[in-house]
Amino acid sequence: MPQEISVSYQAIKSKLYRLIDALVVGEKTETEVQESIRRWWELIHPADRPIAQKYLLTVLERSRLALEAVEGGLMEATQNEEIRTPEPSKVLKMVGRVVKQATFSSPTI
Repeated sequence: MPQEISVSYQAIKSKLYRLIDALVVGEKTETEVQESIRRWWELIHPADRPIAQKYLLTVLERSRLALEAVEGGLMEATQNEEIRTPEPSKVLKMVGRVVKQATFSSPTI
């Protein structure tokens, strides 16, 4: 019997944030996060994928804006200090790319 996957905004946000946290603390590598997203995406019923994609991309965009705000605040707070700028929103770009690839390669019912 197939597993039901919730495609609510909150469920998708929780899934994404758990994956980001696992990557940040070193529990998962980027490759493992990508594979986790692929497996999760395949469990979503094809009819539910458009709303799941909408919510996921919304969470990614809001997360990107939040990270930019944090980075901007840090830059303001440390104006005279040299700071190594990380790659902008690498995790968010990676997850977005995986979702887009899965969307284009998924068979429709």
